[in-house]
Amino acid sequence: MRRPVALRLCAALGTTALAVATGVVLSIPEASAATGGVTGYATQNGGTTGGAGGQTVRATTGTAIHTALCGRASSSTPIIIQVEGTINHGNTTKVSGASCNTAADVIELKEISNVTIIGVGSGAVFDQLGIHIRDSSNIIIQNVTVRNVKKSGSPLSNGGDAIGMESTVRNVWVDHVTLEASGGEAEGFDGLFDMKNNTQYVTLSYSILRNSGRGGLVGSSESDLGNGFLTYHHNLYENIDSRTPLLRGGIAHIYNNYYVSLNESGINSRAGARAKVDNNYFKNSKDVLGTFYTDAAGYWQASGNILDNVTWSSPGSDTNPAGPSMPSNTTVSVPYAYSLDGASCVPNLVAQTAGANKGLQVSNGNCAAQTPTTGPTTAGPQPTTPAPTTPAPTQPSGTNLSIGAGADGSSKASGTSYGNVVDANMSTYWSPNGSTGSISVKWGSATTVSRVSIREASGATGAIGSWRVINHDTGAVLTSGSGAGVISFARTSLKKITFEITSSSAAPRIAEFETYAS
Repeated sequence: MRRPVALRLCAALGTTALAVATGVVLSIPEASAATGGVTGYATQNGGTTGGAGGQTVRATTGTAIHTALCGRASSSTPIIIQVEGTINHGNTTKVSGASCNTAADVIELKEISNVTIIGVGSGAVFDQLGIHIRDSSNIIIQNVTVRNVKKSGSPLSNGGDAIGMESTVRNVWVDHVTLEASGGEAEGFDGLFDMKNNTQYVTLSYSILRNSGRGGLVGSSESDLGNGFLTYHHNLYENIDSRTPLLRGGIAHIYNNYYVSLNESGINSRAGARAKVDNNYFKNSKDVLGTFYTDAAGYWQASGNILDNVTWSSPGSDTNPAGPSMPSNTTVSVPYAYSLDGASCVPNLVAQTAGANKGLQVSNGNCAAQTPTTGPTTAGPQPTTPAPTTPAPTQPSGTNLSIGAGADGSSKASGTSYGNVVDANMSTYWSPNGSTGSISVKWGSATTVSRVSIREASGATGAIGSWRVINHDTGAVLTSGSGAGVISFARTSLKKITFEITSSSAAPRIAEFETYAS
């Protein structure tokens, strides 16, 4: 039923003896990569920079990728990993270290942050081996091909997803990649681009997804509704049965994509999901937008789309197609600026720009492709809203809501405890296992907070550099700034609030994380 994959990318790499032995070369001069800059929802929540500013290494095996991750000073130390050649089961093993949590037979990006993986040279192909992102943030994957990753049969890898994200993932930009299979579930394949279990602020741009039964889902079930803030733009979906994508809850912005040969259904908005569907081109396809295979309704705002030989099913108890005229049944606004190409030029524009090894070309915003300037792998972080905060010098009055609350965090240094920040004792403290990390206060029911006081332990005053205060329930950044002290923001009802340290001049020591209603 599906067309065979025919990719012939050279995997030769004549480097040093170190490269032959380990697959890693350090400090490659050609570290820069052409890029149009991060776009869409990945610009929000503090922005997505990947490994910008960190060391650059070259990897020619999966083991070398894991080695690079494990060789960092900490799990959040920025790194850019340039990949060339074919990454497969034969050259991908587990590597251990304090800054990583890897596994064999899959590229495991787990419990880490600030990483860029980018294909260079003659190309990077992940052959029958997927990329798995879990409990991680600020990740960029760019200019690679991932093909024929199986869920069942031989070989096994990553649950069948070409790229899969799950379990508290934030700020991922996947750009100019090619994701492809050679069949559907009956042949052992699963999704090409899946997100579940609290994955937010993701952009998929200028990419190709083809020859698969499943394009990608958002949410593993009708009860997995904590995912969202997703952007899909200038992608090619070709010869896909369904899920382009399947949305369960959350918000998605889907614009300027080219859909051709969607065999069963396309954008499937379910379980309260809200999709903004702008200026896409649908060709030779069936049921390109609606709620399918469930009675849990989803919603859409559609405008400027072109339907070219599109057919529609009749409405039923578990089928609610948007066609034939695709009227909107909700309104969706997005918080970022973007350029919208006319739908009529999308097929030609996507053909020029989408996929790996296309020179990272992007739209100029007026229906033409352009080669961006050469520079770092991503633009710098986007401003958060509201603007960065300068902590106040005096303690607030009122009841400290942290007393009696719970606490947890991303990591803790030996001899410290999360609970030390809510014990009203300035002689005890929490410190991250490294120069950055996060600490949270949590309650059993929704609690209104508008100010926090971050109090540093004696001898550590001034160590905290930049930070973000995050509504852990939604992932929204309440405010950002630098230095410890009293921090104010809009009154927010939440069950868990997180103080994330993103830079420091010395080991941070937080004695108390106080919270106040006003």
